[in-house]
Amino acid sequence: MAGNIWSYQDASGYRPGSELTGFKVEAIDGSVGTVDEHSDEVGSSWLVVDTGGWIFGKHVLLPAGVISSIDFEATTLYVARTKEEIKNAPDFDREKHIGDDEYHRELASYYGAPHI
Repeated sequence: MAGNIWSYQDASGYRPGSELTGFKVEAIDGSVGTVDEHSDEVGSSWLVVDTGGWIFGKHVLLPAGVISSIDFEATTLYVARTKEEIKNAPDFDREKHIGDDEYHRELASYYGAPHI
């Protein structure tokens, strides 16, 4: 399933139906924040990450395909992107963008295929 940015990659260790809310999110180069909300809808899976003070309380939407691994014991997700890549992603507005197909296309174009 390589290439589908909106699907959890087999190598990530994702277990369908898992509750990821509250998990820490780590980029290649450091902490990004915590999972505030997530979807595991097949072909349209994502995470809303609360970045806390890192980007002044901003939330970001991450396609599930950027997750490189999940450590369920440590409640931590690792994403195959840098903090800078995540910070520079198209702005996310929870009220408008969660179900917005155009925003999802823009985000998919920005993140491209998974780097797993």
